[in-house]
Amino acid sequence: MHDRSYHDIESQLKNSYYKSDIHYTLQMCQWLLKPIGVWPLISNQTNKFEQLVSIILMITCFSSLLFIILPSGHHYFFVEKNLNMKVKALGPVSFCVSSTIKYCYLALKGSSFERCIEHMKRDWMMVQDPNHRTIMLKYATISRRLITICAVFLYSGGMSYHTVMQFLSKGKNNYTIRPLPYIGYDPFFDTQSSPTYEIVYCIHCFTAMIMYSISTVAYSLAAIFVTHICGQIQIQIARLQKLVECKERKKYESCNLFALIVHDHVEILRFSNNIEEALKEICFTEIIECTLNMCMLEYYCLIEWSAGDTITFLTFFTLLTSFTFNIFIFCYIGEILTEQCSQIGTVSYEIDWYKLSPKEAYDLILLISISQYPPKLTAGKIIELSFNTFSSVAKTSVVYLNLLRTVTDW
Repeated sequence: MHDRSYHDIESQLKNSYYKSDIHYTLQMCQWLLKPIGVWPLISNQTNKFEQLVSIILMITCFSSLLFIILPSGHHYFFVEKNLNMKVKALGPVSFCVSSTIKYCYLALKGSSFERCIEHMKRDWMMVQDPNHRTIMLKYATISRRLITICAVFLYSGGMSYHTVMQFLSKGKNNYTIRPLPYIGYDPFFDTQSSPTYEIVYCIHCFTAMIMYSISTVAYSLAAIFVTHICGQIQIQIARLQKLVECKERKKYESCNLFALIVHDHVEILRFSNNIEEALKEICFTEIIECTLNMCMLEYYCLIEWSAGDTITFLTFFTLLTSFTFNIFIFCYIGEILTEQCSQIGTVSYEIDWYKLSPKEAYDLILLISISQYPPKLTAGKIIELSFNTFSSVAKTSVVYLNLLRTVTDW
């Protein structure tokens, strides 16, 4: 009901730079979404050829993920009996499984993500004040920096595991067997013969890039959406602070500004609900994945440290840092969403509201009341993403680490 077509919006266009602004905001997200074939699912500005390429890419990505999951799962449950070897294989395989789940949700939630992106585009089109545009660009820059840091950690640690660690680790002391990041193919074909080994290894590296792209996409979407809300909140705060000044000049200008504040605040709340609906399953998967993988990586780091394998230790430590930082970013995003939306009420009270007319001052009460119940980003509507959640995830991973050490007698 509140969505308007591009034709209607462009007829009221106020930001002549909106195309470059939107491109700047979504550029890094597009870089990640296009190679895995998801971008056409969340954008209504794609042609038939791009949609066909998207289908081919998604089939390729799913096939690559299953190429790891099925043999590794078969080996893990039906072949491998050694508990220590099972623990060693659990981390990489579980990450592949969780990446596949997130990939499915990205595809299935395409329409939800599309609504969020269209909402952002409308905001960029309708921004008029240069100061407001500067605020939005500031928060777009913050989201790009967060995405860059997440990508650097994930790709550097993950690709080191698939390349450097496989060939330079001290544990690979049997030079007659060529290493693979994932095992379980022996019942089906000989992976040690050429060119079978080279093909399988290249598929593993290609799939690794897919997995890290999927994980980075999840963080990037959350970062882009929430930082956009932060920018919109700061704009409303600037308008609230200007409200009394307008009142002292012209009464009708004050009324129009207050109506605009209320309207845009409602739009922010609606956008927050759309974000929650789009990301709740991915956030839940991310919480479980990070808790498990942080536990496993802490265990792997202890093992390799005691074995004196520096390269493997550094690889696992980089991955541990990556998962810790990324779940922190998710929780930080949830925290600032709640905090920023609460600021509306605080600022509404701190302005010189007593200089407004009784009716306008009374209207502020509703704004203050609504801000007492700010939107929250949750994991599956079960776990609220906040600093407390990050602390709980870190503590839980250590608890499971102690349990794992007891079970494996390490």
